[in-house]
Amino acid sequence: MSDSSLPAPTALPAADRPEVAARLRDALLGASFTADGLLELLGAPAYAALARSETVPALRATRGDTPIEVLVRLFLLQQPVPHARVADVLPVGACLETGWLTRVGGDEVAATVDVRPYGGLDGEDWFIVSDLGCAVGGAGGIGSREEGVVLGVGGASTTLAGLTVRTPVGSALDLGTGSGIQALHASRHATRVTATDLNPRALHITALTLALSGAPAADLRQGSLFEPVREDETFDLIVSNPPFVISPGARLTYRDGGMSGDDLCRTLVQQSGERLSEGGFAQFLANWQHVEGEDWQDRLRSWVPRGCDAWIVQREVQDVTQYAELWLRDAGDHRGDPAEYQARYDAWLEEFEARKVKAVGFGWITLRRTGSAVPSVTAEEWPHPVEQPLGDTVRAHFDRLDYLREHDDAALLDAHFRLVREVVQEQVGLPGAEDPEHVVLRQHRGMRRATTVDTVGAGFAGVCDGTLSAGRILDAIAQLVGEDPVLLRDRTPAQIRLLVEQGFLEPADWNPAG
Repeated sequence: MSDSSLPAPTALPAADRPEVAARLRDALLGASFTADGLLELLGAPAYAALARSETVPALRATRGDTPIEVLVRLFLLQQPVPHARVADVLPVGACLETGWLTRVGGDEVAATVDVRPYGGLDGEDWFIVSDLGCAVGGAGGIGSREEGVVLGVGGASTTLAGLTVRTPVGSALDLGTGSGIQALHASRHATRVTATDLNPRALHITALTLALSGAPAADLRQGSLFEPVREDETFDLIVSNPPFVISPGARLTYRDGGMSGDDLCRTLVQQSGERLSEGGFAQFLANWQHVEGEDWQDRLRSWVPRGCDAWIVQREVQDVTQYAELWLRDAGDHRGDPAEYQARYDAWLEEFEARKVKAVGFGWITLRRTGSAVPSVTAEEWPHPVEQPLGDTVRAHFDRLDYLREHDDAALLDAHFRLVREVVQEQVGLPGAEDPEHVVLRQHRGMRRATTVDTVGAGFAGVCDGTLSAGRILDAIAQLVGEDPVLLRDRTPAQIRLLVEQGFLEPADWNPAG
């Protein structure tokens, strides 16, 4: 249901006039209306505030009359601007004709959509189109509660973009494309990009985002989940930032999946296996229920389709009250009638109680299609800071799984390893103590993991420079510590496997990026 007290989204610019989009793009670039240009104009605090949909600092920073200030007021702050001033910066006639701008008052024009500069991972100057006031969420909630509203780039969008494996592929599918950011990224390394969405307005906006960013057009298809995909169609890459919010009802298309509980995320994961080409990746953001009496890791493992390796990372957990409050504020319900807010809050808790849900997890799910008879499924909790982009780290994780699957314990002991370059060894203990209490291996890149190792593990990792085989190193350690070398060889491969899997050690001749 839509909220009749709010204006409906505006009519959208024409998506079939690429020549106008190209002229508009050239004008925006010519005025330095880019991510770097905005940062220079606004300064870091106002730029960060704008990303939170807080406009006052940006209004104060754009009281001049330079071209970029005019464009900020027009497209980001949604302020009417004198027609004559816009005509100095943009092809105003063509923009009015095709619906990028509209006349207001006597001699002013206004934007019909939000156009936000966005810097690609390789420094590309792109533009993300979204509905007015909905470039991102914010402390005050989105600018419209219309059911079909299309948001721009938020933290979830950029998280998924940074996680995605960016190897060249023949085909990519952006499922639930929204404003088109994932399709835009995929256009840089996929020969063919397909973008789907249940919301036809989102498909229209995706076409505008791609055109205004100078990217190739995508194959746009309307429908839910994999409905728009042909039965015989597979993809080398599937990405989705789906409507994962676990909510009573489906008020907002961009976030509420309309299925019970976390069924939408589960269905998406389960159905993606048969849509992946061999060796292909599927990468999703998801929410999942923590149900009383169930282990969340076992629950998520049951989602993984046959024939796929999986890496599931839980980044955050919220109790049901925190979760309900987060999304009620996202919709701006806290600004409305208190009784209505309380009733909606109660409905969330009632539904969670009925399903015995005690908390909700948020995180990443990555699948890779593999022909292995025994797929590897890793489910872990990692709430600590990571270094984005993580695409290469994700790919290397699955490369390491392949290596470990192909090497039994005897082969591991014959192999040569080296400590990964960005890993450091820390000794932890009381000042002045003769021996450390424990030794920690810590990564300074990627997942930034830290793991505690015993004396043997620390000694082993410390001398892994590719010169000696793992078995020869263990034999030397056994002699130093007075252990039986046979027993040490028997019990250490499991620790070696874990250090390799988590990215602390790598085969000496291994180049996963090659």
